[in-house]
Amino acid sequence: MNDTERIEQIKAAILKQNLETPFSGVIDLRLDGEVLLSQAFGYANLSDSIPNTIQTRFGMASGSKTFTSTAICQLEEQGKVQFDSLLKDCIALSLPQFDPAITLHQLLTHTSGIPDYFDEEESDDYETVWQKYPAYSIREPGDFLPLFAHLPMKFKPGERFSYSNSGFILLGLVVERLAGMPFRQYIEENIFKPAFMEESGYFFLDQLPDRTANGYIPVEGGGWKSNIFSIPIVGAPDGGAFTTVGDLAKYWEALFNKRLISPETFGRMFKPHRRTNPNSNRVWYGYGVWIGMKKGQPESYYMLGEDPGVAFYSGYFPNDKLVFTMMGNTSHATFELLETLLPIVRRI
Repeated sequence: MNDTERIEQIKAAILKQNLETPFSGVIDLRLDGEVLLSQAFGYANLSDSIPNTIQTRFGMASGSKTFTSTAICQLEEQGKVQFDSLLKDCIALSLPQFDPAITLHQLLTHTSGIPDYFDEEESDDYETVWQKYPAYSIREPGDFLPLFAHLPMKFKPGERFSYSNSGFILLGLVVERLAGMPFRQYIEENIFKPAFMEESGYFFLDQLPDRTANGYIPVEGGGWKSNIFSIPIVGAPDGGAFTTVGDLAKYWEALFNKRLISPETFGRMFKPHRRTNPNSNRVWYGYGVWIGMKKGQPESYYMLGEDPGVAFYSGYFPNDKLVFTMMGNTSHATFELLETLLPIVRRI
């Protein structure tokens, strides 16, 4: 089966699902920089029937944790910090409940043991977080601290993998202190600009720029609601940036051509540091990036994110220089379709 036949197979799978569970978003496949498939589905704005296009900006949810880890890698290269530096030495905060032995490496690999403000091991309903803390009040990384800074440790640092949004909030505060500027400004100036990601940014939900998709959540009884009260009003170090499929391709290219970080630091960021499941060697975690393993070697590196009204995946397959991205602006259909398409994509 050649690439053309496989592309037709992908299109057939998309059509089949859209007849049953319509997907809203974009699907983009690039081989060594060449666009093989790029299609948009559904609406960026349901009220005004504005369709999604391949130029539409979508939320990344936790997919943008990789920007935070890239920032830490850059600061390490500048000699401002080390990966094994203690958290307590990097931020001017009193965190008496937290183990003083926590390192930045452990925060980057979700092995620090700190409590998470949204613990995915205990709940899958992110919206409930904002019943006590209004989403519109969370505007800066420090605004997250009252959600978790008073809670006890989950386990001793380094003991195991446990996905932690709070850990990346703390990494963002480290970026702010060491760089001497707001987190969002740092990412824009030191990652988006040098990678030529002109369409990307941390946008306020009540001030979205043009060509940006609203996020939609299905409601009981039919219909949809906006996610504006279901996620923080603006992105933070643990997620929430907006981007396009074109900008993501530029980001992968900048990373793998070592334009954002050095080859040595790149090797550290993309090293399989920790298994995400103690009973499987299939998925590991680097610094802010998931790593799919096959026969003991990395098969794919990927960013992954899901929020109410947001579904995101972007993967780089190094052996083929293949980038596959799916971004959705609804809380369903995207990952169901992703499971169908990934086995086809891997064979290209």
